[in-house]
Amino acid sequence: MEKETRTELLSCALAMADAARPETLRYFRANDLLTDNKASAGFDPVTEGDRAAERAMRDILALRRPDDAIMGEEYGMTPGTSGLTWVLDPIDGTRGFLSGTPTWGVLIAVGDDDGPKLGVIDQPYIGERFVGGFGEAWSEGPQGHRPLACRTYRPLSEAILFTTFPEVGSDGEGAAFRRVSARARLTRYGTDCYAYALVAAGQIDLVIEAGLHAYDVQAPIAVIEAAGGIVTDWTGGPVHQGGRVLAAANRDIHAEALALLQEAAG
Repeated sequence: MEKETRTELLSCALAMADAARPETLRYFRANDLLTDNKASAGFDPVTEGDRAAERAMRDILALRRPDDAIMGEEYGMTPGTSGLTWVLDPIDGTRGFLSGTPTWGVLIAVGDDDGPKLGVIDQPYIGERFVGGFGEAWSEGPQGHRPLACRTYRPLSEAILFTTFPEVGSDGEGAAFRRVSARARLTRYGTDCYAYALVAAGQIDLVIEAGLHAYDVQAPIAVIEAAGGIVTDWTGGPVHQGGRVLAAANRDIHAEALALLQEAAG
């Protein structure tokens, strides 16, 4: 990919994140926030904040990248002709958004059939942004502009592990997760996409989840891999289309966790 194209894609992604921020913040911690449930069973919330943020990002793409395809959580698939697809999750962590916790985020990725090439994890309320791709990995926020770099290896017994839901997925998936968790020093729950940002920032070692969609994981993949980490499914294969996700700060801790997941799977 030519340098001019990479520069334009990064500029466009940052403009989209800028456009989504005020749309999400208009609804965050609002007393009159209305919520719809997308699930036929259980609770999968969506708010006008989700929809408004995705519309704002799509407006940027219509002006700047009209030939690119778009896959968005709220408005589905828009075909393109360029070979590139933008993958958008306007509020990853809507349950956290509803609860008032500042750990949800706007996810933006762009790539091709082989996976994401550039990703942005943006937390509007904190004003913190994590960017990775095209040889760059950096964050901006309350502590200024910083390079991103994943942690160097430490054994699983000294590692910090995150996931969003304590049950993780199915009973079997939950059992596999607990096999890894039992060996880790510390396990924490409920931070959605922010956990992946913490891997890239060198704060934690592992994120293990199941049942994810492409729009949940493509931006985290790009950011973590640009920061020196690795993200795969539970067999060690590609996971940019979603599913069971193992994100790790380095290949050695990834190998330890992967072996335990595979042992638990039979």
